[in-house]
Amino acid sequence: MTDELNKAYELLSGKLIGWLNAFVKNLPNLVIAIIVLIVFYYISKYVSRLIGNLISRKVKQDSLVNIITKISGIIIVAVGLFLALGIMNLSKTLETLIGAAGVSGLVIGLALQGTLSNTFAGIVLSFRKSIELGNWVETNGFSGEVVEISLKNFVVKEADNNLVLIPNKSILENPVKNYSLTTKMRIFLECGVGYDSNLDEVQALTKQTIADTFDQIKSPEEVEFYFTEFGGSSINYLCRFWIESDNALEKLKAKSKAIIEIKKAYDKKNINIPFPIRTLQFDNELSLNRNEESEPSKS
Repeated sequence: MTDELNKAYELLSGKLIGWLNAFVKNLPNLVIAIIVLIVFYYISKYVSRLIGNLISRKVKQDSLVNIITKISGIIIVAVGLFLALGIMNLSKTLETLIGAAGVSGLVIGLALQGTLSNTFAGIVLSFRKSIELGNWVETNGFSGEVVEISLKNFVVKEADNNLVLIPNKSILENPVKNYSLTTKMRIFLECGVGYDSNLDEVQALTKQTIADTFDQIKSPEEVEFYFTEFGGSSINYLCRFWIESDNALEKLKAKSKAIIEIKKAYDKKNINIPFPIRTLQFDNELSLNRNEESEPSKS
């Protein structure tokens, strides 16, 4: 029993000493490999910044510039990693890893199918000129400013300043309304006036008020006005006009401003904007005398 323990101890100690000797022997290579990794890391940051500055002069899409700079940085770090493994005499291990990558790549690709699809979708979105950083878009039930297009997510900042991270794949597969592609936006305003109103006066006053409120509208003739229906308590109309805008927030501001000015104009001319009225009709006669109700009928 003692002999077996001694043999085990000698075997273990021999292994540990051998590992220690190998570590000491390869310590200079390890230090050099670490230095190489650190150097290539800083080189990747510098080169990425340089490439970004050069590309931004030719390409106006910030999202595309960001994608290219990130990919260039990853490539440089990968080159440094391969050099570090070669310095540590792990070239055979590196060859084994590369050989196994072909087999494991299929398994990893199936496991990360969603992630890879988002990555490729992010690259495609970066090349799209119709969607850029700073655009105001509406997609997948969210509306806001595009603040980032990464390799994974499409980031939108809503009007309430909250950030929404949408998978890139969903952006490619669903419609996107981009308010920033055009410089004009049409405002729709619905309202109603009382039945006793002079409809010609209402139409002329509304169009003139809109024209006076917005500088980009040169004359009342540019404002569209249509009476649409005889409502339950009012005659309803639809008013449409164009403004210079490239985001939905300006649309809300313009509509709010138009409502305020129209209300002021109607008040000056005593034009009524009625609220819904319900008339309750009782056909049976009700007695207000409790004595009459409680008195028994005489036969």
